[in-house]
Amino acid sequence: MFIGREKELAALERRYAGNEFECVVIYGRRRVGKTSLIREFCRDKETVFFSALNASGAENLAVLSKAVMAISGEGLQGASFSSFSDAFDALDFAAKEKRIVFVIDEYPYLAKAEPSISSQLQHIIDHKWQDTKLYLILCGSSMSFMENQVLGYESPIYGRRTAQMKISAMTYLEAAAFHPDLSEEEQAVLYGITGGIPHYINKLGIKDNLENALLENFFSTDAYLFEEPENLLKQELREPATYNSIIAAVAGGASKANEIATKVGLETGVCSKYLRVLIDLGILKKETPITEKAGKKTIYLLADNFFRFWYRFVPRNISAITIGKADIVYERMVKQYIPEYMGLIFEQMCRDYLLRYADTSPIILCDVGQWWGTDPKKRKEVQIDIVGIPIEGDSFIIGSCKYRNEKVDIDELELMKEYAEVFRKNGNYQYYIFSKSGFTKKLISAAKKENVKLVTLSDMYKGCNG
Repeated sequence: MFIGREKELAALERRYAGNEFECVVIYGRRRVGKTSLIREFCRDKETVFFSALNASGAENLAVLSKAVMAISGEGLQGASFSSFSDAFDALDFAAKEKRIVFVIDEYPYLAKAEPSISSQLQHIIDHKWQDTKLYLILCGSSMSFMENQVLGYESPIYGRRTAQMKISAMTYLEAAAFHPDLSEEEQAVLYGITGGIPHYINKLGIKDNLENALLENFFSTDAYLFEEPENLLKQELREPATYNSIIAAVAGGASKANEIATKVGLETGVCSKYLRVLIDLGILKKETPITEKAGKKTIYLLADNFFRFWYRFVPRNISAITIGKADIVYERMVKQYIPEYMGLIFEQMCRDYLLRYADTSPIILCDVGQWWGTDPKKRKEVQIDIVGIPIEGDSFIIGSCKYRNEKVDIDELELMKEYAEVFRKNGNYQYYIFSKSGFTKKLISAAKKENVKLVTLSDMYKGCNG
């Protein structure tokens, strides 16, 4: 059953209803659900679906020929076109009379096998397809290729697209739709493990409860998810061992380029090239204190929650898991550390809440992030979990996120005020405190008197089941 992506489906359907030529570019990291979205859109439509192979041009042409000839008319079954241009011409003829969706999935593979394919598409779009009812979809998982070689200014098909969609992981609230019967805490942990990637949510195979699903489909040596990070690196990269070491270094706490390079044993300049590739794949991300430009304070973090969870709990316990002690590993080495692991995940959930779901917020935000800097008076580093930047005006949101079993007390509010003055002295602030387990009576009383919003994990999920 297909879940979510209502906005994207609606956008695709609006363009389909126009009955004119379309060229829609869809891209996003691998496993995020691009192909499932396209298949759902095409479910009731006449479609030529061509999934390019990481193979030769001839092999790709053979597969494309079979797909095109299925709708090109009788007498062509079993034949093969002599060129991609001939296959495209056949589509031109068919699409003059009826609406046809033509999908090229994994477009970077086709471009690698047939380097002139973008120029060929440019020519036929300009001279033929513009006057047809063809609905062309170009889809790819290589973020850098799609942004530079398809959407970029120097691409032959630059300007031919009629729309583009960058498909991102689902938010914590969107991901909750897969298993609405789970508790709010289980939903949060599920998001923390899968990062809102539909493929991973499905592969986790939750039937009765989350813990059993983890033991059966994550901490089992024969399970799909157990080897997923390593398999993905092998599939995408030529030197998976080096990338594996870099990811492990970041997961272990190294955050600056020179720290990562030192741990891995690479020159900083060489390491930076590897870091850029991992960022393109959506595995790592660069982060700078919000309101500041990239520079000395820039750090590297794991952007992919699935990789973050795997590297946090699997490598160090792999020997015990391999000999069949996964249940002991989970009880002693995983379960009790999940609240600690969820700290950064919860911060991201809270930022999503403010940007997307906090309809009653008095400040309309253009961006939300974390901020860190030095308190000049106390000469110590301070970090603010959430700083919300307004679209206009000078009112900022300052937020704190606590994913722990104890209720948050009034001392957290006092600390937020102190840190806010380090961020911007005498600023105009709206304070938010997020808590998994609620708040003390003292803090609740103080919040009513001051400009403070208190939000529980339960509040963040309200409405997701109805």
